Amino acid sequence: MKYFLLLAIVVLSACTANPDLTLNPASTDVMRLIEQTAENAPEAVRGTFQFSIKASALLQSAVYLNTELDYRDRRSITIALHPKTIAAFTKKYGTSPKVYFLNKNIEVTGKAKQIKIWFFSNGKRTEKYYFQTHISVKSLNQITVLS
Repeated sequence: MKYFLLLAIVVLSACTANPDLTLNPASTDVMRLIEQTAENAPEAVRGTFQFSIKASALLQSAVYLNTELDYRDRRSITIALHPKTIAAFTKKYGTSPKVYFLNKNIEVTGKAKQIKIWFFSNGKRTEKYYFQTHISVKSLNQITVLS
Protein backbone atom coordinates (compact mmCIF):
# COMPACT_ATOMS: atom_id res chain seq x y z
CA MET A 1 0.00 0.00 0.00
CA LYS A 2 2.89 2.38 0.80
CA TYR A 3 4.39 1.79 -2.63
CA PHE A 4 1.06 2.35 -4.37
CA LEU A 5 0.61 5.65 -2.55
CA LEU A 6 4.18 6.71 -3.37
CA LEU A 7 3.74 5.71 -7.03
CA ALA A 8 0.44 7.63 -7.21
CA ILE A 9 2.09 10.78 -5.82
CA VAL A 10 4.98 10.56 -8.28
CA VAL A 11 2.66 10.00 -11.25
CA LEU A 12 0.26 12.77 -10.26
CA SER A 13 3.04 15.27 -9.61
CA ALA A 14 4.52 14.47 -13.02
CA CYS A 15 1.17 15.26 -14.62
CA THR A 16 0.88 18.74 -13.16
CA ALA A 17 1.56 21.45 -15.69
CA ASN A 18 4.40 23.86 -15.14
CA PRO A 19 3.17 27.24 -16.38
CA ASP A 20 5.26 28.78 -19.12
CA LEU A 21 5.76 32.32 -17.89
CA THR A 22 7.32 33.38 -21.18
CA LEU A 23 4.72 33.48 -23.91
CA ASN A 24 7.37 34.08 -26.53
CA PRO A 25 10.70 32.61 -25.43
CA ALA A 26 12.48 34.69 -28.08
CA SER A 27 11.25 37.93 -26.47
CA THR A 28 13.26 39.96 -24.03
CA ASP A 29 11.87 39.94 -20.48
CA VAL A 30 10.70 43.56 -20.45
CA MET A 31 10.27 43.90 -16.68
CA ARG A 32 13.70 42.37 -16.03
CA LEU A 33 15.29 44.81 -18.50
CA ILE A 34 13.50 47.73 -16.82
CA GLU A 35 14.82 46.52 -13.45
CA GLN A 36 18.35 46.24 -14.85
CA THR A 37 18.26 49.78 -16.23
CA ALA A 38 17.06 51.07 -12.84
CA GLU A 39 19.82 49.16 -11.03
CA ASN A 40 22.51 50.42 -13.45
CA ALA A 41 21.29 54.04 -13.67
CA PRO A 42 22.70 56.35 -14.79
CA GLU A 43 24.68 53.83 -16.86
CA ALA A 44 23.01 51.94 -19.71
CA VAL A 45 22.50 48.21 -20.26
CA ARG A 46 24.01 47.08 -23.57
CA GLY A 47 22.56 44.21 -25.54
CA THR A 48 20.39 42.84 -28.30
CA PHE A 49 16.73 42.85 -27.35
CA GLN A 50 13.53 41.48 -28.88
CA PHE A 51 10.17 43.18 -28.48
CA SER A 52 6.66 43.28 -29.84
CA ILE A 53 5.72 46.83 -30.89
CA LYS A 54 2.18 47.78 -29.82
CA ALA A 55 2.19 51.56 -30.37
CA SER A 56 4.16 54.25 -32.16
CA ALA A 57 4.29 58.03 -32.29
CA LEU A 58 6.02 60.84 -34.16
CA LEU A 59 7.07 63.64 -31.84
CA GLN A 60 9.54 66.46 -32.52
CA SER A 61 10.95 64.71 -35.63
CA ALA A 62 11.66 61.43 -33.80
CA VAL A 63 9.69 58.18 -34.04
CA TYR A 64 8.98 56.35 -30.80
CA LEU A 65 8.10 52.66 -30.86
CA ASN A 66 6.52 51.35 -27.66
CA THR A 67 6.07 47.87 -26.24
CA GLU A 68 2.78 48.91 -24.59
CA LEU A 69 -0.23 50.84 -25.92
CA ASP A 70 0.35 53.57 -23.32
CA TYR A 71 3.93 54.84 -23.46
CA ARG A 72 3.62 55.97 -19.82
CA ASP A 73 2.93 52.40 -18.68
CA ARG A 74 5.64 51.23 -16.27
CA ARG A 75 5.96 48.04 -18.33
CA SER A 76 6.70 49.89 -21.56
CA ILE A 77 10.04 50.19 -23.26
CA THR A 78 10.49 52.92 -25.85
CA ILE A 79 12.67 52.55 -28.92
CA ALA A 80 13.58 56.07 -30.07
CA LEU A 81 14.50 56.41 -33.76
CA HIS A 82 16.80 59.34 -34.53
CA PRO A 83 15.63 61.73 -37.32
CA LYS A 84 18.52 60.65 -39.58
CA THR A 85 17.53 57.00 -39.08
CA ILE A 86 13.94 57.87 -39.99
CA ALA A 87 15.08 59.58 -43.19
CA ALA A 88 17.31 56.64 -44.16
CA PHE A 89 14.52 54.16 -43.39
CA THR A 90 11.93 56.09 -45.41
CA LYS A 91 14.33 56.38 -48.35
CA LYS A 92 15.16 52.65 -48.28
CA TYR A 93 11.67 51.24 -47.64
CA GLY A 94 9.38 53.96 -48.98
CA THR A 95 7.29 54.16 -45.81
CA SER A 96 7.43 55.70 -42.37
CA PRO A 97 8.91 53.56 -39.57
CA LYS A 98 6.03 54.81 -37.39
CA VAL A 99 3.66 52.72 -39.53
CA TYR A 100 6.03 49.97 -40.66
CA PHE A 101 7.06 48.65 -37.22
CA LEU A 102 3.59 48.77 -35.66
CA ASN A 103 2.33 45.30 -34.58
CA LYS A 104 5.63 43.65 -35.51
CA ASN A 105 8.23 41.75 -33.53
CA ILE A 106 11.60 43.44 -33.74
CA GLU A 107 15.17 42.97 -32.66
CA VAL A 108 17.13 46.01 -31.48
CA THR A 109 20.80 46.28 -30.64
CA GLY A 110 21.86 49.15 -28.43
CA LYS A 111 21.86 50.60 -24.96
CA ALA A 112 18.75 50.49 -22.79
CA LYS A 113 18.77 53.41 -20.40
CA GLN A 114 16.52 54.82 -17.72
CA ILE A 115 15.34 58.32 -18.70
CA LYS A 116 13.69 60.85 -16.37
CA ILE A 117 10.54 62.34 -17.92
CA TRP A 118 9.36 65.58 -16.36
CA PHE A 119 5.72 66.70 -16.15
CA PHE A 120 4.87 70.14 -17.49
CA SER A 121 1.98 72.41 -16.54
CA ASN A 122 1.14 75.60 -18.45
CA GLY A 123 4.41 75.26 -20.35
CA LYS A 124 6.51 75.09 -17.19
CA ARG A 125 8.29 72.08 -15.76
CA THR A 126 6.84 70.87 -12.48
CA GLU A 127 8.68 68.98 -9.74
CA LYS A 128 6.93 65.75 -10.76
CA TYR A 129 8.53 63.12 -12.99
CA TYR A 130 8.56 59.44 -13.84
CA PHE A 131 11.03 57.10 -15.50
CA GLN A 132 10.96 55.44 -18.90
CA THR A 133 13.35 52.90 -20.38
CA HIS A 134 14.63 54.03 -23.79
CA ILE A 135 16.78 52.47 -26.47
CA SER A 136 18.16 54.99 -28.94
CA VAL A 137 18.44 53.86 -32.57
CA LYS A 138 20.81 55.95 -34.68
CA SER A 139 21.45 53.43 -37.47
CA LEU A 140 19.33 51.09 -39.59
CA ASN A 141 21.75 48.31 -38.63
CA GLN A 142 20.44 48.45 -35.06
CA ILE A 143 16.88 47.36 -35.83
CA THR A 144 15.34 44.48 -37.77
CA VAL A 145 11.89 42.94 -38.11
CA LEU A 146 11.58 39.35 -36.91
CA SER A 147 7.91 38.84 -37.84
